Amino acid sequence: MMSKTKLLWMMIGLILLLGCNFFTRAPSPTPDLLATLQASTPSSSSSSPAVPNSIATLAPNLPSPNPTLSSGQPSIPAPSAADALTGHIVFTCQLFKVQSMDQICIINADGSGMRRLTTEDNLRHYYPSLAPDGQSVLYSGFRELNVYEIYNLNLKDGSLDQLTNRMGALNAPEVSPDGSSITFTRGNPNNGQLQIMVMERNGENAGNLPQIFGWDPTWSPDGKQILYASGPEGGVQLFVVNRNGNGLHQVSNLPAIRGRSDWSPDGQSIVTYSGPSWHREVYIMNADGSNARQLTPSGGNSQGPSFSPDGKWVTFTAYFDKYGDDHGCEIYVIRTDGTDLRRLTNNDYCDYQPRWGP
Repeated sequence: MMSKTKLLWMMIGLILLLGCNFFTRAPSPTPDLLATLQASTPSSSSSSPAVPNSIATLAPNLPSPNPTLSSGQPSIPAPSAADALTGHIVFTCQLFKVQSMDQICIINADGSGMRRLTTEDNLRHYYPSLAPDGQSVLYSGFRELNVYEIYNLNLKDGSLDQLTNRMGALNAPEVSPDGSSITFTRGNPNNGQLQIMVMERNGENAGNLPQIFGWDPTWSPDGKQILYASGPEGGVQLFVVNRNGNGLHQVSNLPAIRGRSDWSPDGQSIVTYSGPSWHREVYIMNADGSNARQLTPSGGNSQGPSFSPDGKWVTFTAYFDKYGDDHGCEIYVIRTDGTDLRRLTNNDYCDYQPRWGP
């Protein structure tokens, strides 16, 4: 009798456990590679890969925002000769108002001479950057499903070179300060991971930095380190790693960082952007992450910053004049002290991902 009673209770317990799904495995997340590749676009959402190792966090730095622009503000002025803006800015121009048809454009830093560089209407081109010598533009271009290649466009003769060949979804290419290497992000369509890569200037000998998972890499001015973004959604931060993969450390501690950042030419400052959708702001901080402060006036949904070659200005994307309009993002510049906000573009489509060069 005792054994039958125990057996009965054991059967009842097993039924209860099964009813509560005690033995059911938690579903594993499905990688969404294309979503992770939007970390630096004006889109409202993005999923991010997890950092493989636990990394110590720096003490928090509380930002001090600048005053918000008043409602009903007048249109942001264009640059003037007194601003002494030099060099060129390349950016993604959504001429056809469709992301799958993004193009690459270039404009003089004073707002003049805008022109389109890419010519294939039905293919996506994005993530442009100027080489340090100002002679060519690198960008990512769609080739086939889950395959984006890195291209080099010669600005003098218009020749185009494909530097990669079916390595995955590649983006955010940037030439090292000495012109010898390129860092970029590789998206793996098999597992959804984003990894920081480096290859020679001509595209040969591409390899990943071991165990460095992230996106939007950018070189330090001396070319010895790489700054990039990484972390789970809602916990993304900026990290720095040596060119050889050693010395990994976190440098930011801001909420809702997405990606695109830049290092000042003197190596003393970093710009990035953070905040929830439609409430993003550009922040500037010391290179070690200290003294983080809001650079852009509140209310513009500002993002994707890049330093000028002289380190006195920052260019970025914002919606100051067309807030709430999906096609309302334009290219702006502002001094590193938060003054003299200027608008460079004024189109009926989105201009974003600006990168300043010679």
